[in-house]
Amino acid sequence: MNYMEQADKVMIKTYNRFPVVLDRGEGVYLYDVDGKKYLDFAAGIAVFSLGYNNKKYNDALKAQIDKLLHTSNLFYNVPAIEAATKIVNATGLDKVFFTNSGTEAIEGALKVAKKYAYNKDNTKEYEFIAMKHSFHGRSNGALAVTGNEKYQEGFVPKQFRAVFAEYNNLEDVVSKITDKTCGIILETVQGEGGIFPAKKDFLEGIRKICDEKDILLIFDEVQCGMGRTGSMFAYQQYGIKPDVVALAKALGCGVPVGAFVASEKCSSALVPGDHGTTYGGNPFATAAVSTVFDLYEELDVISHVKEVGAYLGTKLEEMAEKLDSIKEHRGIGLMHGLELNVPVGEVVNKALEKGLIVISAGCNTLRMVPPLIVTKEDIDEMIKILESCLV
Repeated sequence: MNYMEQADKVMIKTYNRFPVVLDRGEGVYLYDVDGKKYLDFAAGIAVFSLGYNNKKYNDALKAQIDKLLHTSNLFYNVPAIEAATKIVNATGLDKVFFTNSGTEAIEGALKVAKKYAYNKDNTKEYEFIAMKHSFHGRSNGALAVTGNEKYQEGFVPKQFRAVFAEYNNLEDVVSKITDKTCGIILETVQGEGGIFPAKKDFLEGIRKICDEKDILLIFDEVQCGMGRTGSMFAYQQYGIKPDVVALAKALGCGVPVGAFVASEKCSSALVPGDHGTTYGGNPFATAAVSTVFDLYEELDVISHVKEVGAYLGTKLEEMAEKLDSIKEHRGIGLMHGLELNVPVGEVVNKALEKGLIVISAGCNTLRMVPPLIVTKEDIDEMIKILESCLV
């Protein structure tokens, strides 16, 4: 069977997929149906942090399949309670709501902010401040706070969009605040926008103004959370906490699951009937979450990311200084980008032909978000292939 031809016949074409049919994975490598091997520096878009075919992870999910897959939220289940406890302890926040995706986590976070503001004064129409070049998801609410018009056109009328400010420009954010502002939402490290970490004084300033005006601060750590930057959550490197944080991707390391986590102050705004989900927080998905936290601790993933992330950053910086095809290097931990002076799509395709998977982001940027178990030897192999694609 020609799988790609069959896919084009039966699947809605909203993706320009690479001409590869992946079949299995092992560690940091993927294999297609023809047996070709690929070094994976995309991790399913920052999802597969533990690498492929981790036996303890697989065994935990197999055991849960044999035990209980689904109950609905009309009942309690043990994996969800255990996973929520681990998330609360890791984030420093108070209450968890499980979702099926990062987009749904963002939607829930926005509802928390709106309901919190509504409870204070239900006579106003409330609005959000979001960042230019941000990305928060594909549903209408998430698109409304996504700072890229190409994703919004045809779906979110301008009157329903957030007010957008310059990322890392505190003065611009403050200038956009009005008495209608109920929340400020941002990625602690912009991912789709081109790998831009937030500046410390920027986040500190926003946290201060939110406290003064009782505006909720929402961090989107769907991509940059779960150890990717060298701390469990990127905001922890800044010494501040959000009121709400949205999580997904590596939270389940392959199982579709997300969550929004809120402080006690604002989580109480939602009462029974305000929000819900059929599949969110089911035993299978939350068993994955709970296992991920256990394996992060067992493997000391955070310390590993600090070490190999610094090594990756050094190697990319050296490459950027050497090659005219690279305009700028940005990144933190194991989340890096090379803004190029040549078309990024051509480089991605050349790398794929040579057995390296890398992906792009905004601003003609090559994005590297490998599994967090990647080694220095894997990084050296990636650098060798990538450099041959950039000269």
